[in-house]
Amino acid sequence: MLLLGSITSQGWLDLFPIRFISLEEVELPANSSDRVVWRFAQANQMILLTDNRRMKGKDSLEQVLREENTASSLPVVTIGDADRVLNDLDYRELCVNRLLPPHF
Repeated sequence: MLLLGSITSQGWLDLFPIRFISLEEVELPANSSDRVVWRFAQANQMILLTDNRRMKGKDSLEQVLREENTASSLPVVTIGDADRVLNDLDYRELCVNRLLPPHF
């Protein structure tokens, strides 16, 4: 994953134990509903990183958040432009800088 490469090159992994895990790694089918993915992330204390925040259907991520999100739920982080993350190093670095705390 390109974000992990940027995080690594900036030295953040020396400070924070960050892991990116794919649906395949946790044996969730790629066509799992947003509700299933969100519930899995919450049950396993994972922060969900996605580029999908559309409200299409009863199991869309936005609908799930409206129905199931609580004050103790872990956040969902949404990447605004996934294609740009793939193709624009400056944008990717900006995303990393916004995901992680400021340099100290």
